[in-house]
Amino acid sequence: MTCLRRPDGQQMSDQDVAQNAAPEAPQHEIAQRRLRVVIATGERVVYDGHADALVAPSVSGEISVGARHAPLLALLDPGEVVIRLADKEQRLAIGGGFLEIREGRAMLMADTAERAEEIDIARAEAARKRAEQALRRFRGRSEGSDEFRRLRRSRARLHVAGHLVSSRTGTGRTRS
Repeated sequence: MTCLRRPDGQQMSDQDVAQNAAPEAPQHEIAQRRLRVVIATGERVVYDGHADALVAPSVSGEISVGARHAPLLALLDPGEVVIRLADKEQRLAIGGGFLEIREGRAMLMADTAERAEEIDIARAEAARKRAEQALRRFRGRSEGSDEFRRLRRSRARLHVAGHLVSSRTGTGRTRS
């Protein structure tokens, strides 16, 4: 067992250790270590708050950013956005858009954005089936790229809605 000693060589008591402990970070310092996140569509602001991390589906792959991330401008694909704050996650389904990171702020402008509780699962499932059928018709042709985006969006909606269902039923991981 290691004991702490004062500069004069004397062993420190528990009270000495507590008095010399680093103070807790003030609230404004904690906020500076968090990313300010705004997620909006043309119609509304879907999320406006802080996050420890933001994960988004860019056209070049999934990206994760935090408060001290370098400036970035990214084109987003349809998919799932994850907002992490402490030990909680909030998930949104987006239909594509742009993400700008600058000076500890993240501005995500989405074509569409939905929280899990806003998603109509039956409509999302019907959209997935329509997109899959259309993709089979357009196999190998350029018209299929729009259908592929629709398929990705419907799958993201179903995935985000599935997290809500699993958290309510107690199966899978709990999310907020």
